[in-house]
Amino acid sequence: MPNPRILNRKLHRWGAIATALPFLLVIVTGLLLQLKKQLAWVQPPEQRTANTVPSLSMEQILRAAQSVPEAAVTDWRDIDRLDVRPAKGIVKVTANNRWEVQVDLGTGAVLQAAYRRSDLIEQLHDGSWFADAAKLWVFLPSGVVVLGLWITGLYLFVLPFLARAQKRQRES
Repeated sequence: MPNPRILNRKLHRWGAIATALPFLLVIVTGLLLQLKKQLAWVQPPEQRTANTVPSLSMEQILRAAQSVPEAAVTDWRDIDRLDVRPAKGIVKVTANNRWEVQVDLGTGAVLQAAYRRSDLIEQLHDGSWFADAAKLWVFLPSGVVVLGLWITGLYLFVLPFLARAQKRQRES
């Protein structure tokens, strides 16, 4: 039977190599997502108005989104979602092409239009950008291996302390 200490080191080393690229992607995208409210490049900052009671019709929201050429909205099929923020007085219209149009809930005025990268970064983070199978067959196993690396890394950290304690106990 192989020495458990040597086996642990080998598992730790090969696990780190096997998960290097997927885990690097998870770390980098996770850091960007942590900062999405601070980095306008990742997610456009939310505007604010005094109109906290929504008074727009769905047709007015659609017309506002259509007024932004970059969003390429011609009808409702071009819109991925609406995010209504009454406390901020806005509705965020996210187009299928990832452009976000922020519309004043009271006047229908376009407050801001910008490209939104946070959804793409989230898809890269969980692996779904590659394919749904990548989430289960690459990123999930990588996560399990990284958990194993954490456990074996703790063991490798504690091992010298245990060895010194055993040595002191034998000497006394």
